[in-house]
Amino acid sequence: MKNLKEIIKKLNRSKVLVIGDLILDEYIWGKVERISPEAPVPVVWANKKTHVPGGAANVANNIRSYGADVYLAGVLGSDKNAQVLLTELENNKINTKGIFEESTRYTTVKSRIIAGHQQIVRVDWEHTAPLAKETTHKIFNFIKMNIKNFDAVIIEDYGKGVINAQLLGSVISLARSHNKIIMVDPKEDHFQYYVGVNSITPNRKELENAVRNLKIKDNKNKLKLDSDKLFTDKDINLAGQQILEYLNLESLLVTLGEQGMKLFEKGGRMTHIPTVAQEVFDVSGAGDTVISTFTLGLCAGASKLEAAHIANYAAGIVVGKVGTATTTRDELLERLG
Repeated sequence: MKNLKEIIKKLNRSKVLVIGDLILDEYIWGKVERISPEAPVPVVWANKKTHVPGGAANVANNIRSYGADVYLAGVLGSDKNAQVLLTELENNKINTKGIFEESTRYTTVKSRIIAGHQQIVRVDWEHTAPLAKETTHKIFNFIKMNIKNFDAVIIEDYGKGVINAQLLGSVISLARSHNKIIMVDPKEDHFQYYVGVNSITPNRKELENAVRNLKIKDNKNKLKLDSDKLFTDKDINLAGQQILEYLNLESLLVTLGEQGMKLFEKGGRMTHIPTVAQEVFDVSGAGDTVISTFTLGLCAGASKLEAAHIANYAAGIVVGKVGTATTTRDELLERLG
């Protein structure tokens, strides 16, 4: 525990580049007092609207909340919501020089209506078409010009069009040539593109679907892929090991919700880390907190297991907050006691 505290104190010393799909999380707050006469749905008396960075922008926000320097690369539409998100990022001192505008897209927005502590409904506005080649080139050129400034690169793949095979291949090759830590929060349809990164952080569902999509198997231990049922713990262990070997990763950190996490390391070591969450209000963005904290831990010199434990504590803090949230070094140190 003493060593974890010393690592946490160093989480602010790194510079990280986050690449991926940028999202504006909008929250409409109010209370419910009656059912609508028009349909059997609650009427929410709204009294407040707030905005926070989401998607790759939330990962950048998490990194910044620890005091570390962070650069963000991605795309926004040419609209009012883009300006709202940029203002939030700049207020949080996140470098936005790698963000480009595409006039044919609109900014991804997830609007959540909250009554008390309960989310009533979520409305998504998103554009998922692939980026124009010109925009992809702009993003990569920005990364190429600045790669020496970063200790790590985080790729946030939400499947909204920014992360594609061409960009991934170029970025991974560039980052490896400069010996940078490369982390991925994966999209299950894109696992085959992540060969050569250091680590990925899928949740249980993403891992299951990736194994089914890739049809990975070995001759001795074949997963039963003909069922849509959830994998057993034994299946998860086998799937994690297979993905680790298939992508030639140094580690694989699988988030399992209330069951905590499982860390798979090159060489065959697997560690189950039980959850430390004391209460759960909202799991929105918890995965973003995990990859942010895990990455900064590695940059601070932690072992993979130490970094995973710290990430687990961080996730336990943010799920106890309402809405897309972050944590800080002080909160982590307090939680460790």
